[in-house]
Amino acid sequence: MAGKKRGSDSVDEFEDHIDGLTDKLHSKPTKISKNEETEEPATGGIDSTSSTPSSIKPMERRKKRKSMDKERHRANSDSREVPKAIRASADLTAHETPATVPSASGGLPEFHINVFKDLAVADLSIREAAVEALVTELREVQKAFRKLGKKGTDENCFKLEAEKDDGLKNCAPSLRYAIRRLIRGISSSRECARQGFALGLTILVGSIPCMKVDSVMKLIVELLEVSSSMKGQEARDCLLGRLFAYSALARSGRIAEELNSDKNTPLVKEFTNTVISLASKKRYLQEPAASVILDLIEQLPAEALLSHVVEAPGLNKWFEGAVEVGNPDALLLALKLREQVSVDSKKFYKLLPYPFSANELFTAEHLSSLTTCFKESTFCQPRIHSIWPVLVNMLLPDTASQEEDAALGLSSTKKHKRSRKCNSSEEDIVKNLRCFCEVVIEGSLLQSSHDRKHLALDVLLLLLPRLPASCVQIVLSHKLVHCVMDILSTKDSWLYKVAQHFVKELSDLVRHDDDKRVAVIVALQKHSGGRFDCITRTKTVRDLVAEFKTGSGCMLFVQNLMNMFVDEIPAADEPSDQSQTTDDNSEVGSLEDKESLGTLGTPDHLKSWVIDALPRVLKYLKLEPETKFRVQKEIMKFLAVQGLFSASLGTEVTSFELQEKFRWPKAATSSSLCQMCIEQLQLLLANAQKEGFPSVPTCLEPNDLGSYFVRFLNTLCNIPSVSLFRSLSDEDGKAFKKLQAMETRLAREERNNGPGSAANKLHALRYLLIQLLLQILLRPGEFSEAASEVIICCKKAFGTVDLLDSSGEEDESDSGGMPELMDVLLDTLLSLLPQSSAPMRSAVEQVFKHFCNDVTDTGLTRMLRVIKKDLKPARHQPVDSKDDDDEDDEDLLGIEEAEETDEAEEVETGDSDDEAGDSEAMGEVEADGEELTGASDDSDGGMDDDAMFRMDSYLAQIFKEKKNQAGGETAQSQLVLFKLRVLSLLELYLHENPGKPQVFTVFTYLIHAFVNPHTTEGSEQLEQRIWGILQKKIFKGKEYPKGEHIQQSNLESLLEKSLKWASKPFKRKRFAANPSKKKQSVSLARHKMIVSLAKSSTFWILKIIHAQDLSELKLQKVLDIFQHVLLGYFDSKKSQLKSDFVKEVFRRQPWIGHQLFSFLLEKCGNAKSEFRRVEGLDLIEEVLKSSVSGMENKDEKYVLSRKFLKAHMVSLCDLLEKLLMKMPEKQSRRAGVRRFCGQVLNSVLKLHLKKSFIGSLTPDAYAACESQLGDTFLPFKSREQ
Repeated sequence: MAGKKRGSDSVDEFEDHIDGLTDKLHSKPTKISKNEETEEPATGGIDSTSSTPSSIKPMERRKKRKSMDKERHRANSDSREVPKAIRASADLTAHETPATVPSASGGLPEFHINVFKDLAVADLSIREAAVEALVTELREVQKAFRKLGKKGTDENCFKLEAEKDDGLKNCAPSLRYAIRRLIRGISSSRECARQGFALGLTILVGSIPCMKVDSVMKLIVELLEVSSSMKGQEARDCLLGRLFAYSALARSGRIAEELNSDKNTPLVKEFTNTVISLASKKRYLQEPAASVILDLIEQLPAEALLSHVVEAPGLNKWFEGAVEVGNPDALLLALKLREQVSVDSKKFYKLLPYPFSANELFTAEHLSSLTTCFKESTFCQPRIHSIWPVLVNMLLPDTASQEEDAALGLSSTKKHKRSRKCNSSEEDIVKNLRCFCEVVIEGSLLQSSHDRKHLALDVLLLLLPRLPASCVQIVLSHKLVHCVMDILSTKDSWLYKVAQHFVKELSDLVRHDDDKRVAVIVALQKHSGGRFDCITRTKTVRDLVAEFKTGSGCMLFVQNLMNMFVDEIPAADEPSDQSQTTDDNSEVGSLEDKESLGTLGTPDHLKSWVIDALPRVLKYLKLEPETKFRVQKEIMKFLAVQGLFSASLGTEVTSFELQEKFRWPKAATSSSLCQMCIEQLQLLLANAQKEGFPSVPTCLEPNDLGSYFVRFLNTLCNIPSVSLFRSLSDEDGKAFKKLQAMETRLAREERNNGPGSAANKLHALRYLLIQLLLQILLRPGEFSEAASEVIICCKKAFGTVDLLDSSGEEDESDSGGMPELMDVLLDTLLSLLPQSSAPMRSAVEQVFKHFCNDVTDTGLTRMLRVIKKDLKPARHQPVDSKDDDDEDDEDLLGIEEAEETDEAEEVETGDSDDEAGDSEAMGEVEADGEELTGASDDSDGGMDDDAMFRMDSYLAQIFKEKKNQAGGETAQSQLVLFKLRVLSLLELYLHENPGKPQVFTVFTYLIHAFVNPHTTEGSEQLEQRIWGILQKKIFKGKEYPKGEHIQQSNLESLLEKSLKWASKPFKRKRFAANPSKKKQSVSLARHKMIVSLAKSSTFWILKIIHAQDLSELKLQKVLDIFQHVLLGYFDSKKSQLKSDFVKEVFRRQPWIGHQLFSFLLEKCGNAKSEFRRVEGLDLIEEVLKSSVSGMENKDEKYVLSRKFLKAHMVSLCDLLEKLLMKMPEKQSRRAGVRRFCGQVLNSVLKLHLKKSFIGSLTPDAYAACESQLGDTFLPFKSREQ
């Protein structure tokens, strides 16, 4: 029985029943009847009285115990039922008293074995309570056992197990049973049995000194012996049970007590050898076995460790072969023993240097000898081996203060310097860390298997929280960063999630530490050539940059980026050894990724990232204006120095005026990087202009970045050893100097004027001058003329003595015959739009915004002509065409039809007659629009002044160059971009001038541009932009053009055109070349947009006409237009005019419906189409509703409505007669007729016109009303009677 396992649930439950029964029988002190005595042998032959045990021989007790064991095993193996008598007795005792172990007499303490059940419960508190109860009861039992002696108990109680020579003769039977039960329970794998039983054994052995440790160790081997027949889970449970049991002995403290009482005891050596022997059986037992020995080591004095633990034969064998085999557990024990004894010993063999020191341990030579141990520590993954925290503690001994700061969320820039508590100097730590990373991480783990790469990343995560910011660059080395990039570049990589977790933890670790965050960003970008996010397809660097929230942290980051740009970068020259740093699945990556990894060696990639990242830092900052201005100023100075200038003598220049030293890279900066610096400088200044910090003087300089930049530029230009990065031509050089001087004068004028519109104009012009100055350096030879014109405009606009040159160089500008100032300024602004950068366009828009109130009609027309210009000239043009713009007056319908005819065969669903005369109408509209703006009647042909056509010639030159370079498509795309930029200016104009008559001119041209397919051909963006401006700025604007400046003929022509477009049918096309319906759907969508635009245009034009308060005679033309359109609606089936649209017109402009009422009554009565007739009834009904609404009081409106209806009563009755005499066939249409008739009768009743109505009805009409309308006609019928 000693060598058998007792860990299964069924055996334990059955044993509890038998123990409960035995306890009940032995604990009853009363006398039992004879009948019960005769029955008890049948239940197992156990005497229940307290007076009979002396008659039972010890041999008989052993036999009975064996028979009980046989019954227990049979119940477990054969699944037989427990005998009824025993089960009944067990049930009876379970209800009466808890299961207990018998004591010597009725008054002695009892041991309740039910506590063993609670030792395996998952709840920790229940397990602890069970252990406490177990130990308390057994201590009382053992105390009573000592008082009575062994003889007394043998005579007065039964034993739970047969007597064995187990060395526990001084222990009470209950205690001996408990020890065995605990040892067997440790091997159980159910729930938390190992933890609970091991805890019980630990406390019990430590609390009761009568138990000998060597005896318990023998019991462990005896009860948990692994036989040759055991396999799999059974053998594993026994091995783990022994391991937990030895751990319980070590933690109980009894071994240390034995050593303290007897210095020569062999117990420590035996225990160490036993544990080492157990560890050698299975690989997974080595680390926990080492942990057991470490628990023991912590309790022993240093001299005992040398004589007992280190001298243990088993441990010596471990140490001896650890380096060759690769035993990290032996290295762990050696380091811990050396830490405890603090004495050098050759017993550690090659594991530790002799003599020992941390610096010697982390030398490259010694770490290389231990690489096998480090590699083998991957066995316990995903958990990290215990050796690594020990090495990290030795490597970075003084990091407690850093961890506290990180936990408190303090920025490292605000930390106070603390004195180091260890002897290692900072230089030694850096040296040891570098050797550790180079030899162990890079040289061993990263170049090995996937598991070891995983281990390397986990070890680094242990290092990073304790790492000073100065050492981050050592850990995040070139090879490590490339390994992470290679893994993350392919999602199918085996280690993808591991690397992803590493990057996430790395980001979280540096979140509250600016120094470390800067170091991590610099390391990642430095070793990836500034492309870490691009290659890994993550947002790691971007998110880290966005984490800067303080001015000091941002300044630290900016300074590091500047140093990275200026300093040499030797790390970027190292190749990416993908054969060593990537797994097999990385080869699946795309060719683009591999090419990107191969181009990391060029330093320009990293420098370009630095240039791009500097202004982006400001994007996420939310600082005070002064703090943000300081950051902007530092970035601006760096971009200006690196992008605009170069040093002729050395790489450093000191400015005594600015009291600053400026540095350049040793290698000359490429022209592409200089251009990037200028572009980012433009963007920085444009953003500063939008933010609009107030120009409040602080110290000696205003808080204005543009003004500071010009003064900084002037200062550097005056340093002899500094020159511009490129030489300028004479023309560009003069423009460059003039721009500097003019900006300085405008800045002084702005400060003198104070807040106001004049200051805003000066401010906008100043930033335009700055952008022009940078554009001259960025693209020499292209902007000098525009710069000169802007300077002239500045002098004319602000003609003070300070702004005028005394040399008289510009006196020629005063000569007569020159165009107005605003026209020249507008031409110049337009000439800057086609190929300028986004910051330049922003500066142009700001200038236009503040000067748009002064724009002349001529200038506005010139802008609108750009929008109307065709992207694709119309086909079949006559050879003798003098000007392309002569074709602009063509009919829009004709233009579109010509295009459609060339492309496809058409199937017309509309009325071609409606399209006659469209060309003439559109020509009149455009001519009237030009008259409004004051232009000549000859359109473009009569304008031959160079100043007036500067914009056109400039555009033609650009398009010609683009055609020569990249073909016609490039020129067309450039024109689209130019149109979009001009539209932005027009939108500003409409926003600033919502109610001016010029808004109607803008509306006319935009409508033409939208409807003409050649104007927006191939550009959905341009089409949507025009649509948006029309809808938001014109149709939905709070104000609309008013006054006599808008000619009635223009409004009538546009109204007629809008109504024709609203009723124009869609022409379906049969595309022979392309059978797909893609083009058809695009054409249909465009047609719907044009129809919708025509409806909105109609409402807007009618609102303007109504606001003019015209006479009836002048309004007759409007009515004629509507009548003509409605005539086509009733007479032609192809008209697509919607009745809902006409009803909305009548609802918004009731006077139109009243004037057309007779016409509607006549056309509904004579309509050829039944459908049109019924739809026309809705129009008449809408007019009636507007006439009789609000008639409760008999006021003037009531009289007018009554007069209006009475005047049309005869026609109305005739219509009712025609409708009722010939009802429609369809039920829905008949219902519509009845509803209309009911509305008419209701209106007659409200206006009290029954008599007139009945008098106007013919007998046939009356009969038809009576038969068709039924109850609705009853009021009129009763009155007649």
